[in-house]
Amino acid sequence: MSKRVYISADYSMDSGDRNVVDTLNQWGADNLHKVDFVDMSTVVSGSISKDPDCRPCDLKGEFNRQINASSAAIFVIGDKTASRKAGSICSRANSNQINCYCTPYKQNTNGSKACKVFQTCSMGPDDDFGNINEFSYLRHEFEQAKKRKKPIIVVYNSLRKESIWLPSYMKDYESDAKPFWTKNYYGEKVGDYAYIKQVLGYA
Repeated sequence: MSKRVYISADYSMDSGDRNVVDTLNQWGADNLHKVDFVDMSTVVSGSISKDPDCRPCDLKGEFNRQINASSAAIFVIGDKTASRKAGSICSRANSNQINCYCTPYKQNTNGSKACKVFQTCSMGPDDDFGNINEFSYLRHEFEQAKKRKKPIIVVYNSLRKESIWLPSYMKDYESDAKPFWTKNYYGEKVGDYAYIKQVLGYA
């Protein structure tokens, strides 16, 4: 039976952590591995972002729904994860609508637009993590997974533990975070399939 797993990572084309994500998705799709999972971060990605007026808060709301439908969340930590700020531009939580502007998703060349959120409300104990915030997309995903008490798996895009890469908001997971890569019998760099299989609960 497939597990629904949410993968959070820096998807930057030139300096991100797509190599880890690609390996995880390969394991979930091929016939050689027992880790049969669906990467929930790609299932409906694009449904909201295709809207020409998609804002950071819209994307965060979609991330919430994807995480809620997942059984676990894998967070890939690279050397630039802690410094990524995408998604953090929103100031609506602390300002009036008339004073807030943001740039629709991937439309930087078109400039900013006035906030479209008419009214905000406080987050309740049973609510999703609020999608109106000044957190990066990466931190928002983490806070939502933590609030919804999803099993959280943290891996470094490295052959060794790189605690210095870990964002401050993930410090409680420092002792559990593991390198994603290892060396096989031939000295080749490969993903640590045995570890991922274990933490996802596959026999």
